[in-house]
Amino acid sequence: MIMKSTTYYVSSLNGSDSNSGTAQTEAFKTLDAINKIKLMPGDRVLLEKGSVFENEYLHIKNCGDINGGRIEVSAYGEGDALPCINANGSGIWYQDYGTKLDYAGHVYKGDVSSAVLLYDAENILIENIEITNFEPYTTAKAYSSPDKLERTGLAAVAQNRGTIHSITLDNLYIHDVSGNVYDKHMNNGGIYMTAFKPANEAETGVARYDGVTIQNCFVKNVSRWGIAVGYTYNWEKFSGKELSAEAFKKYGNEHILLRNNYIKAAGGDALTPMYALEPLTENNIADSCAFEMNDRIYNKAGKRMGKVAAAIWPWKCKNAMFRFNECTDTKLNQDGMAYDADSGDGTVYDQNYSRLNEGGCVMFCMQEAVNNTFTNNVSYDDLGGTLSPSQNPDAYIANNHFYKRKGVPLIRKRMHGKRTLKNNTITEI
Repeated sequence: MIMKSTTYYVSSLNGSDSNSGTAQTEAFKTLDAINKIKLMPGDRVLLEKGSVFENEYLHIKNCGDINGGRIEVSAYGEGDALPCINANGSGIWYQDYGTKLDYAGHVYKGDVSSAVLLYDAENILIENIEITNFEPYTTAKAYSSPDKLERTGLAAVAQNRGTIHSITLDNLYIHDVSGNVYDKHMNNGGIYMTAFKPANEAETGVARYDGVTIQNCFVKNVSRWGIAVGYTYNWEKFSGKELSAEAFKKYGNEHILLRNNYIKAAGGDALTPMYALEPLTENNIADSCAFEMNDRIYNKAGKRMGKVAAAIWPWKCKNAMFRFNECTDTKLNQDGMAYDADSGDGTVYDQNYSRLNEGGCVMFCMQEAVNNTFTNNVSYDDLGGTLSPSQNPDAYIANNHFYKRKGVPLIRKRMHGKRTLKNNTITEI
């Protein structure tokens, strides 16, 4: 049986919620009209270019079918101005991983404001939209408050439908998201995707992602994360050094592709795949990230700690590939590097470029970072120490070009992890 699909039109300029919404001349006026509809496979939601949805949000829940037509949210009309969703702290939902996280100080539940939310939604494309979620803080005390509302430009959650398949985010302009810089694993920042403990896991299956593509997005001035994909309630399944592919296929994430994104001025980290098997991260740019990781702003963390951030890196992944990326001007903190092979198995950085990152070029982080490869990369004028081997068991560092100032050490001070260096060129500038 072929299901009939519907195209819905929404225009803040010319619409009315008393319209049918199914023709350009019958467009809805607000996103609330869409929030009340259960979208079916093959349905499309088109927002008129030039529309501004002020104090509104788009929350798509419990819909989509990998065996049906793809749900699409996009733009229509003339001109260059993308339709813009300005949530301004609206769209509040309650986040709860259902379990404490890998560090007891991490906040794991609470209210979140998301301009766009995909909750147990699969086989869906979101493209050609501008998104903001801003709070105009008037004092430094308010800006640094630990009680700031968690905010996301676009959040995705897997929980009660087992494996969530095929989410594509393309050509989104996400900016001015005033999230809580301290709560690194809440849905805080530009784009943040998470998996929560299901209400009945035996019935619905493990919550996870299979098939996420985030491409051609411009993420600017967001807090805390730029783009993060895949933090999971099943984090305990990934303890130890060498990780099995079978664990990821059952409890983690697969087929994660992050490419051609530009992240500028994230308060913390720029771009991170998490708990993923063989994620591919390529052709991304991170610029001026970790700008909130300092004592002036990050000064009320309490037990949350966490004043650390790097630019483009994996967390607890297996065979993660990073290639053709560029990182520049990452701000100094306890990390502050362009790249970081962090607590994963088989991380590869190949043919990437870094420049003027205040914490250096790359870190190999702690005892559970194994089978690391760093080859054919170029580091130009990175500061603080080009390489940071931090208690790691191994790192194969070969055929790289390191251009460094005379006073900058190749190995960061007090870093004594194991490494093998071959055929690298070092040039003083």
